[in-house]
Amino acid sequence: MYKKRRLAVMIGMLAGSASVYAQTDMNSIEHRLAALEQRLQEAEGRATAAEKRAAAAEQKTQQLVAVQQQTQTSTQDVAQRTAALEKKTDLTSGFEFHGYARSGLLMNDAASSSKSGPYLTPAGETGGAVGRLGNEADTYVELNVEHKQTLESGATTRFKAMLADGQKTYNDWSADSSDLNIRQAFAELGSLPDFSGPLKSSTFWAGKRFDRDNFDIHWLDSDVVFLAGTGGGVYDVKWDDNFRSNFAIYGRNFGSEEEIDNNVQNYILSMNHFAGPLQVMVSGMRAKDNDDRQDANGDLIKTDAANKGVHALVGLHNDSFYGLREGSAKTAVLYGHGLGAEVKSIGSDGALLSEADTWRFASYGVTPLGGGWHIAPALLAQSSKDRYVKGDSYEWVTLNTRLIKEVTQNFALAFEGSYQYMDLNPEGYKDRNAVNGSFYKLTFAPTLKAGKIGDFFSRPELRLYATWMDWSSKLDNYASDDAFGSSGFNAGGEWNFGVQMETWF
Repeated sequence: MYKKRRLAVMIGMLAGSASVYAQTDMNSIEHRLAALEQRLQEAEGRATAAEKRAAAAEQKTQQLVAVQQQTQTSTQDVAQRTAALEKKTDLTSGFEFHGYARSGLLMNDAASSSKSGPYLTPAGETGGAVGRLGNEADTYVELNVEHKQTLESGATTRFKAMLADGQKTYNDWSADSSDLNIRQAFAELGSLPDFSGPLKSSTFWAGKRFDRDNFDIHWLDSDVVFLAGTGGGVYDVKWDDNFRSNFAIYGRNFGSEEEIDNNVQNYILSMNHFAGPLQVMVSGMRAKDNDDRQDANGDLIKTDAANKGVHALVGLHNDSFYGLREGSAKTAVLYGHGLGAEVKSIGSDGALLSEADTWRFASYGVTPLGGGWHIAPALLAQSSKDRYVKGDSYEWVTLNTRLIKEVTQNFALAFEGSYQYMDLNPEGYKDRNAVNGSFYKLTFAPTLKAGKIGDFFSRPELRLYATWMDWSSKLDNYASDDAFGSSGFNAGGEWNFGVQMETWF
């Protein structure tokens, strides 16, 4: 019995203990679940906060990327616009400065002054030039300022002014003998979008200018043709890819530069056509009011002077040496009648008779010969009749050759030879006498150049020179006021020595 009660007690104790333990475990589990739930809520809160921070960070990142892309795009746009503007400025816009100048000292073998110049012979009065190398004692300067721009429409503009002066004095101050003047002042408009067809790429101009397509024989210092004055016109009317035309009107005055009266006394209408290498130029002119007209020396001319004239030129511009070898060549035949009988400087001579006729032929070329030698031959000839007096005649021909021998990359030896024959019969005009005879000139000129030593058209050049010239004694009788008629400068041989610079850019 005792044992049974003891066993029951023990069983009750165990059951109570189990109940206590079970209650304790339940409390512990609930506590842990509450703690876990609290931790989960805290974790969820932290996750929500993290998500907000991540979203904010992503938004900031997107904003930064957008700003960066915008900045990059803007930078690229600015760079492109800057490059375009710089290219536009470099190639088609802005100011330009160009010039030509020569200046030199010349003396004879007695270390005294001498006569010189490309037009010093009697034929020079009607354009008969001789070689200029070692034959210039003047200072001549041309300064050209230009402004160009290309508009957004593609149209182009250009303004040019040329200031020029010629001097024969060697002094540094030469205002008293200055010929300073504005030789050109004009404006151009090109590629205007309103025009199409033949005028699509044309250039319109107005003002005072040299015609763009004048050309010359540089080593004679003689234009083949020189059209200049004040007026307007259009260049490059393109009929097709190989045929273009220029049209212009010029006004010129006859008489001295000091005349106050500026009435235009000569109007020149000119057409200049180009088909490949071929050039055909035709000009007509009209001048009235002959009673007060003066010639280039300011002297009154005769009342029977021409009041109209025509001028024509046929030229060939080769990109080889007469089709024979490397180099270039230009050839032209010119004819003028009446006022057009001054065939070189069109419309500049108001003393010409209405019967005046002039023919002119010009040709020159340049080519390398090999072994460092380069040659540039030239031929210029003219025949003029009934020029200033009925029955007069002025005929002459000039042969000229310039040679260059390359010695080093900066040193060359230049040679020039000239021969001119003239037969002049002025019929007493301005007390000139009839003469005929020949003129000769030889020049040797050691030359310094900075580059392109064999290029006849590369400058600047610095030269020392020695020139020998002689002529037929009969030519001394042509006039008392020309070079050959001056005291101490007579046929029999004349030496000149000097130094000269020449440049253009």
